[in-house]
Amino acid sequence: MTSPSDDTLVQFPKNTLYKDIASHQWPIIYCKNYNIGFLRLEKLHPFDSSKWGSIINYLRDANMITNDTIIRPNEATEEHLRLVHTQRYLSSLKWSLQVARVLEVAPIAMLPNFIVQWRVLKPLRYQTGGTILAGKLALERGWAINIGGGFHHCSSDSGGGFCAYADLTLLIKNLFIYYSDRIKKVLIVDLDAHQGNGHEHDFMNDERVFIMDMYNRQIYPRDQHAKTAIKCKIELMNHTDDKTYLRLLHINLEKSLKAFQPDIVVYNAGTDILEGDLLGNLDITPEGVIIRDEIVFSKCIRERNIPIVMCTSGGYQRTNARVIADSILNLNRKKLISCE
Repeated sequence: MTSPSDDTLVQFPKNTLYKDIASHQWPIIYCKNYNIGFLRLEKLHPFDSSKWGSIINYLRDANMITNDTIIRPNEATEEHLRLVHTQRYLSSLKWSLQVARVLEVAPIAMLPNFIVQWRVLKPLRYQTGGTILAGKLALERGWAINIGGGFHHCSSDSGGGFCAYADLTLLIKNLFIYYSDRIKKVLIVDLDAHQGNGHEHDFMNDERVFIMDMYNRQIYPRDQHAKTAIKCKIELMNHTDDKTYLRLLHINLEKSLKAFQPDIVVYNAGTDILEGDLLGNLDITPEGVIIRDEIVFSKCIRERNIPIVMCTSGGYQRTNARVIADSILNLNRKKLISCE
């Protein structure tokens, strides 16, 4: 096995996370394995560990999708993960204490690791597989949404902040390998409330990746070293509102797209920016989130015809699923996404 960070040397004859989809299917990726639950331990973390299934239920209730039109991903295996992750890090997840630290749920440390693997890490591996698959589908359809993923605090050798696998790094590394003829430059647009220090560490010295990160500077993780990888840094203050947020987004996204001219955009669409989120501590309304997503898709797809991959990332309130679903429905109404 070659170095996990040297994607030019890795030889995979077939990416088993990639799959073809039928013409009637949406490039919306989800399976029931995404949802986390065991003896209600998930309630000890503010993250809504069933929000992914709730999003799908809302989209299904709105008659946008059916069970037959969504895409079920494959689980990322250790072989897939080693493309980016060190063996040291993957081996550390075989200890429940380490998983408890990464996910910030202390009682997990008391569980046998086979249970942790099955009920906690397996869902995150399915979501990681979904993010990687989304890259292929976005190139084929112009867009793809993984109803999950966006684990932007995880890097090749370190996890944290409820992020156990570096799915965004894996997505991009796979694109560079399997679509090297098409993908030379990738723009990460990270609009989660928290700084995306994981992918920033992974792409610190990679000129093929341009990182735009807009986050609350007054909250976790405050990773000063990782900030040096950000090409377009927008640091917000506590209680930033819609008007300020959307103005800064419009200006800086336009600037980043013009400066870098990417071949694909990876959009980390965290909804922990919503007002009332005690971890994000921003004051963006549900309407502001819907406008935010519309701005990003419009500038990428409608104005520039750049493929886009969206992951739902962070969001720590029971209302998040409804807002995410409403935003996706709005993208469909505005004809920014479609099944065609």
